[in-house]
Amino acid sequence: MFDLPSGFPQPKVASDDPMSEAKVALGRQLFYDQRVAFNGQGSCVSCHEQRLAFSDGRVTAIGPAGDVHPRNAMSLTNAVYNSRQNWANPNIKTLREQALVVLLNQDPVELGWQGHEQTILDRLRADADYQARFKSAFPDQGEPFTLDNVARALAAFTATLISGRSAYDRYHDPTTPDRTAMSDAARRGEALFFSEQLECNHCHNGFNLANSVVHAGSKLDSTEYKNNALYNIAGPASGYPLDSGNYPTRNQGLYEFTLKAGDMGRFRPPTLRNIALTAPYMHDGSIASLRELIVDHYAKGGRVISEGAYAGDGSKSPNKDALMIGFTISEEEVDDLLAFFDTLTDWEFICDPRHADPFGKIPMNEHCKVAGS
Repeated sequence: MFDLPSGFPQPKVASDDPMSEAKVALGRQLFYDQRVAFNGQGSCVSCHEQRLAFSDGRVTAIGPAGDVHPRNAMSLTNAVYNSRQNWANPNIKTLREQALVVLLNQDPVELGWQGHEQTILDRLRADADYQARFKSAFPDQGEPFTLDNVARALAAFTATLISGRSAYDRYHDPTTPDRTAMSDAARRGEALFFSEQLECNHCHNGFNLANSVVHAGSKLDSTEYKNNALYNIAGPASGYPLDSGNYPTRNQGLYEFTLKAGDMGRFRPPTLRNIALTAPYMHDGSIASLRELIVDHYAKGGRVISEGAYAGDGSKSPNKDALMIGFTISEEEVDDLLAFFDTLTDWEFICDPRHADPFGKIPMNEHCKVAGS
C-alpha cells in the first residue's frame, strides 16, 4: 500500500482503520472535490496543492467562505510520520483527527461541515460514482456515507503523500548512492546545516528532517515544540500574564493549550522536505523567503521587529529555545545552504500522477511539464 523510499520506516496505521486501495482512491477524490465544502466552493486542495508540496503559497490559509486562518497551511509532505498534526495542538495525533478538525472547525470555518453534515453527505450520496466508491472503501457498512468515513478516506489518501526521492536522498541512498546527485555547493550547505555552527539539525533531523516523528517501530513519543524567537512583544497581551516574550493573539502556540508561561510561542518544527516550494515560512507565514529566514532571523538568534503592535527583539525573548543563539554566516555560505535546500525538493513526488487532481482542474508544477515534454 505504501510506496516507501529507500530507508524509510513503515508508517504507523491504526489497527481499526486499515489502509486499502479503495479507501485511498476515495480519499483522493474527496480531497479535490469542491463539493466537499459546505458551499461547494472549496476542498482540501484549496490549502494543499501538489505543485507547492501540498501547501498553498499564501501567508495564511483562506477558507471557502473567505475566513482567514491565523496559521500558514502546513505542507502535507510525509504527514503520516508526524507524531502530532497541526502547528501546536498536542491533542491531534492522527490524520483522521486532523481531517475532522478541518471538516468541523468553526473558528475559522474551513470546510464548514458543522451543522451541514447531512446536506453535504446527501450531496455526495446523490453521485452514482461516490455510491460505488464509498461501498468499495467501506464494504462492511450498511450506510457508508458518514462524516467519520469521509475523514478516514481523506486520512488514507494523505497518508500516501510520502516524499523521499530527492537529490539529497539519491546521494545518500543506503543501497545505491548516486554521488553525482548533489553539487559541491549543496554538499557544503549540507555540512553547514548539520554543523554545530548553525545547530539546524537539532530541530530538523532523521529521515524526515523533523524531530517529531512516529512510525510503526516507534517506542517513545518524540514530539517537541520550540520557540524560535520569532516574536518578543512587551507587556501583557490579551490578558496573558507575561511582561515580555508574548506572541500575537491566536498565534501563541502550545501556550494556548497549557497556559504555561514557558510554552508561549512554542510550535512544532515541520519537515524541511520540499522546503524550497513551501514559502512563505513560519507558523504565520511572516517570513517570505529562505534567504530572509537564514539571514534576518536565525543568524541573528531571533527576529527584530522595530515598530508596530508586534515590536520587539526576538533574540531577547525569555522563552526562546536555548539553541537560538545566532551565528555568523557569509553570503557564499548562505548560497551553499540554499543549494542544499534545493536538493530536498522531490520532483518525483511533486509530479506523481497518483497524487494529482483526478478532475484535471488543478495545474501541476511547471517543472512537471518540462520533465514530461
